[in-house]
Amino acid sequence: MSVEDPPAARDDHEKPHPTRALDDTVHQRVRLGVLAVAREVERVDFGFLKKQLAVTDGNLSRHLKVLEDSGLITLEKGYAGRRPRTWITLTRDGAQALDTELRALRALVDRLDVRPP
Repeated sequence: MSVEDPPAARDDHEKPHPTRALDDTVHQRVRLGVLAVAREVERVDFGFLKKQLAVTDGNLSRHLKVLEDSGLITLEKGYAGRRPRTWITLTRDGAQALDTELRALRALVDRLDVRPP
């Protein structure tokens, strides 16, 4: 097999490769995890995300800033009793970006699952 003769189906030659649809903002592991967890609930607590994604406070904060600046999440600061809390909510744009990313990943898996004759 060579680059000139990819194993993809003939009609796939005209379609862009599925990886072209991946969004660098969404596709990064921690950010994808934030969006996925936030999709499952109405809002999610910073501490819960930190534990689920196995990241440090600083690392998670940086990724949340990228997602917030992109309009994919909103952050709400408040208190639970006397403890400060940060809650993360997925925006409509965030849900759409996650859906687009999942479609691209499914297309990639489908393309790679094609068995050679």
